[in-house]
Amino acid sequence: MQRRHPIVGPTQGTGTRTRVVDTHLHLWDPTRLSYTWLEGELDALHGPEELREAWRGRSAPDEYVFVQAECDAEQALDEVAWVSSLAPDCGVRGIVAHARLERGALELDTIDRLSAHPQVVGVRRLLQDEPAGFTSGAAFVEGAKLLAERRLAFDACVRSDALGEVAALADAVPELDVVLDHLGKPEVGSGARPVDPRGSRWHQDLVDLARRPSVRVKLSGLPAESRGPWTRAQIEPFLDIALEAFGPDRLVYGGDWPVSERRRPHAWLEAVTAWADDRVGPEGTDAVLAGNAERLYFS
Repeated sequence: MQRRHPIVGPTQGTGTRTRVVDTHLHLWDPTRLSYTWLEGELDALHGPEELREAWRGRSAPDEYVFVQAECDAEQALDEVAWVSSLAPDCGVRGIVAHARLERGALELDTIDRLSAHPQVVGVRRLLQDEPAGFTSGAAFVEGAKLLAERRLAFDACVRSDALGEVAALADAVPELDVVLDHLGKPEVGSGARPVDPRGSRWHQDLVDLARRPSVRVKLSGLPAESRGPWTRAQIEPFLDIALEAFGPDRLVYGGDWPVSERRRPHAWLEAVTAWADDRVGPEGTDAVLAGNAERLYFS
């Protein structure tokens, strides 16, 4: 029997559910670390108890990969230590930490310390607000090579108009495992006014990016991109395009709590599970929800 983590609530219904590794969890505590971007309802503690409450009455993921929450860059190692201390209480198995790859070899000590940590499986340097060409500089490419040499994956979080830069980075460091967060943040409209993605620049750039075998994509983040309440019919065309481009073996599930669906994280998991069951069947669903994450972050 699969061991359940303390945060897991009761399973709904009488059927069985496949194992789930959620590859995109955020946690933060503004009293411990500095987060200049926090505002509104998100500007509060989001730790194990809050995560547990969000999943109350639902069957939560079995394990999580924590993704850096953009605290002050000088606190990157402190964030890893804090999350590691919480891991037994909320099922965090892996950590994608922050590193300033644009510093190249000057960031070597931090990258080595991250690599030595038993739970660190990757690095994310948030790119969505950086200028064009940020990842193509010699120092950034050098930093990416340092990750590849240490078998650390790189989570790339960009907006949809920067997918070409992710492709260029994958070309520059083909030995680096690159994970595109949130499907590249396409424009999805809303449930009432959905966007048809086929033929869009995002569609074309995603297909081009998928030609790099070192790149995977996270099925995550679309609720946060929706302009209002979202529906399965609204988001499934985007999942379909990702499946067509990458195939079922290069898709990984991510919840993006609490940025996406802070109060009902089950909605996104249920939507992705139903879509996968319909499109790729039980074996493919197992791969998307857990198996691919195992191979990417833990093999």
